[in-house]
Amino acid sequence: MFDDFQSGEIDTGDAVIFSLRAGSGPPLLLLHGFPQTHLMWRDIAPMLASRFSVVCADLRGYGGSSCPASAPDHAPYAKRALAADMVALMTRLGFPSFMVAGHDRGGRVAYRMALDHPDSIDKLAVLDIVPTADAWDRADDRLALGYWPWSLLAQPEPMPEKILAGAAEAIVDNALSGWGSSPSVFPPEVRRAYIDALRAPSHIHAICEEYRAAAMLDREHDRSDKATGRRIRCPLLALWSGQGALADWYAGEGGPLALWRGWADDVRGQAMPGGHFFPEENPPQTAEALASFFGGISQRSGLPSPSL
Repeated sequence: MFDDFQSGEIDTGDAVIFSLRAGSGPPLLLLHGFPQTHLMWRDIAPMLASRFSVVCADLRGYGGSSCPASAPDHAPYAKRALAADMVALMTRLGFPSFMVAGHDRGGRVAYRMALDHPDSIDKLAVLDIVPTADAWDRADDRLALGYWPWSLLAQPEPMPEKILAGAAEAIVDNALSGWGSSPSVFPPEVRRAYIDALRAPSHIHAICEEYRAAAMLDREHDRSDKATGRRIRCPLLALWSGQGALADWYAGEGGPLALWRGWADDVRGQAMPGGHFFPEENPPQTAEALASFFGGISQRSGLPSPSL
């Protein structure tokens, strides 16, 4: 699926991060969500590699990356720590500044990078998320029932770990089919890879720690930034599922763009066809939107003309 990509593992100091790299041009980091790995970019990354130096990385605790020991406050799995991993990764690859797109959990790491490392991030794209504190502050039964990992995986150990360990297939199948996307989008080998990524106890614990951090430290970090007036300085693109939660839940507040404009001045975006996993449902449209935002589409990219 990544035939022309070179794989590697880089020690960032606190974690060993697995990544794939291909292409030339401006550097672009792609980050995955839950329950995915870098495999979510299997169709989009080759399209973008005709125009950009593309890096697809597994977040710490996910996929081929390591699982550092956690702590009682879950700080090793806060987005601040995961963001530092990615800045270190890109620096070691020769990219002291770069652009980044993140889906789901990866989007939360991406915007934390833009806040904590503003000189490193040139442009930012967040896919199907709103800021973590905003989501928690507006949470109700729809979030608790519809996006159950937020509350279930944030429970104290070992209960969530035991659930994941005993029901990896059910967890993946529920996520891939229950958030507005069609299960047929995911080839059997991709589905199996996502399930296998949830098999190892160390990864199971790391993923639960990441959700615990999101329910605690990530919210505190967001609220601290708000209180001090810290904002995202780079241009921001928000893309969200046209048939998913974000299209409806925040309509009364002006939708996802209005929420992101509370964090950044240069914000643009649109709804995308498909469910939560629209990058895997509609790779050409997603690649087109990203390429248009990050710097245009080359004549050899094979992508349609940008519509943004």
